[in-house]
Amino acid sequence: MANHKSALKRIKQNEKKYERNKHVRSTLRTFIKRVREAAAGKDATAAKEALSAAIPIIDAAATKGVIHRSNASRNVSRLTRLVNSING
Repeated sequence: MANHKSALKRIKQNEKKYERNKHVRSTLRTFIKRVREAAAGKDATAAKEALSAAIPIIDAAATKGVIHRSNASRNVSRLTRLVNSING
């Protein structure tokens, strides 16, 4: 356990940040999973709806700093390619 006052404070701050980010990260993963499941089921309309719901969640996670903006961009790009591949 930390002995310095500043280290103890940092531990508390990290725990708070972890709790705040946990909900965002969990929601993010759920929305991504919904897109992948709809795409796996070859349901184009459901996949497009799931993707349009997931993109704002991914962007919000990047804005809040939960994930890096490049990670968000990569996720959106890959999911969009996946959804577009169902039709073609």
